[in-house]
Amino acid sequence: MQGVTHMADTDEPSAPAPAGPSEADEAGTTRARAKRAPDRRHQRRWVPITTGWLCLLIGLADIIAVAIPSLHLHHRLHRITVFVPGTMTNVTNTATVIIGLLLLLLSHGLRRRKRRAWQAVTLLLAFSVIIHAVHAPYRVQGAAAAAVLAVLLFFRNEFYAVGDPRTRWRAAGVFVGLVIADVAIGLTYILLARHLARDYSLWQRTVHVVYGLVGVSGPVQFVPEGRADLFNLLTSTLGVFTLLVTAYLFLRPARRAAAPGERDSGRIRELLDRHGDRDSLGYFALRDDKNVIWSPTGKACIGYRVVSGVMLASGDPIGDPEAWPGAMDAFLDEAARHAWVPAVMGCGELGAEIWCREGDLTALELGDEAIVEIADFSLQGRAMRNVRQMVARVGRQGYTAQVRRVEDISRDEIDRIIRRADSWRGSPTERGFSMALGRVGGPGDGQCVLATATENGVLRGLLHFVPWGSDGLSLDLMRRDRTAQPGVNDFLIVEAIKAAHTLGVKRISLNFAVFRAALERGERIGAGPVLRLWRRILVFASRWFQIESLYKFNAKFCPVWVPRFFVFPGTKDALRVGIAALEAEAFLVWPRLELRRLGRKLGLAGIAHRLRGATHRSPAPPPASA
Repeated sequence: MQGVTHMADTDEPSAPAPAGPSEADEAGTTRARAKRAPDRRHQRRWVPITTGWLCLLIGLADIIAVAIPSLHLHHRLHRITVFVPGTMTNVTNTATVIIGLLLLLLSHGLRRRKRRAWQAVTLLLAFSVIIHAVHAPYRVQGAAAAAVLAVLLFFRNEFYAVGDPRTRWRAAGVFVGLVIADVAIGLTYILLARHLARDYSLWQRTVHVVYGLVGVSGPVQFVPEGRADLFNLLTSTLGVFTLLVTAYLFLRPARRAAAPGERDSGRIRELLDRHGDRDSLGYFALRDDKNVIWSPTGKACIGYRVVSGVMLASGDPIGDPEAWPGAMDAFLDEAARHAWVPAVMGCGELGAEIWCREGDLTALELGDEAIVEIADFSLQGRAMRNVRQMVARVGRQGYTAQVRRVEDISRDEIDRIIRRADSWRGSPTERGFSMALGRVGGPGDGQCVLATATENGVLRGLLHFVPWGSDGLSLDLMRRDRTAQPGVNDFLIVEAIKAAHTLGVKRISLNFAVFRAALERGERIGAGPVLRLWRRILVFASRWFQIESLYKFNAKFCPVWVPRFFVFPGTKDALRVGIAALEAEAFLVWPRLELRRLGRKLGLAGIAHRLRGATHRSPAPPPASA
């Protein structure tokens, strides 16, 4: 089991508290959390928004001033731009652009209440005050900068979002590595240029390159002068790239990395044993890439993953519903402390109501979960004709099925099944998050069920189910050979339903149908133009996301439809949360910059480690509360 488990009242990962602490322990936990987590009810929302937009305007003004010198817009914004040193007359155009771009990055951090962004802007303003105090003509502007600096210092507690300590040292290591690479490139250019005004020492050439990175002229003179313009363009571009990459790494959202041994999955399994019947998605909290945050009493927890600055949970909280508000408060406090956007995918109706009430969030009906009640299922009747014929056809082709608990299958056979199933994948990316466990046959997963279909001893398809309480199963994985007989998935589902009585299963949760209600109502007679248009959009999107096909596949089994909801802060965060959800489900995969690989190529793999030093190693998790 991997992940990070931490209590609501701690800043570092820790194990969950026992399920029944004393009242004194619970009160102490609540007081400690109140001291460390920001109070969402007393936040001044206008402070980060105003300062963030101000920083954005300043950055735009600086860039416009250099890109379009004749445009009067810069002069109109002059009253704003005097607050920072980016528009002072004694800095170069390159430095102005660099500061402008940096301020654009900082503006987003300020709006997200990030402490590092506040520190950087404060340093810029302090530098501005000093420079303006030295230059007499700019003392009025210096006073304005001092006033804004005083405002930021006064409201410093509004910028509380902490960063990931790993990104700080990683940014420092990358910065050093890029600067060394920039200097090497600049020296190579001077060496190849050859036509210099005179012979310069290595020190003079190095100083010239370093000056060029910040847009300042150095001691080296080129002949002809056109080579100097090309050199200035090269070094300025390298300097801007180095600064932007470093700033991005320094300011990017913190994320909790999974770490073996730091989460006691046994405590989660105990809650699932007592309360797992409430939610078919509960077992998926045991994913290896999920972290868990606990209520102060330890009677409820929420599994989550941080994706692109979004703290994304799935399903309802695990545990006693009376303890859900405590877990939700801890979840929202943790999101606020790191400037993450809180969101929940696929929670039930009760969970959505409590999220909206406790967290002042917005709920959107995302779709419906298909649940087959074993006692009510039958292959007889006209409605099941298609499934009945499909299953019979697959059986006549010589397919046989086995439905077994994972604990009843040997490790060697599981490994063979996994290797065979991996060969069917059309992409190396494994999709799924909210309804996917991400592994088969892992430690502690013996109660999972594996249904396999074979043809003449050759594996052709499989279904993997996870436990849903004491008498249910939830579909985790559905995969088949591309050359297999059509209908093998229908065949396996029916065989799993037939074996349910032997397994002691009374209900099975199948796939999730996104926007099922819209698809169903949009094709009815009398549907309005808006609903029909929305259905056409969903059908069009099904070319990539299998929206309509999953709905039709689930509907064949005449399931009970249970609504699921998407919970998020509001309209302004809807796009960001939606993109993060697609990324978590692996429908959207971004190209990643492999900084470690780049560092190895530059021979700088150990720079960040040496900068970090032994004193910054991750501390061991504190013991669980007694």
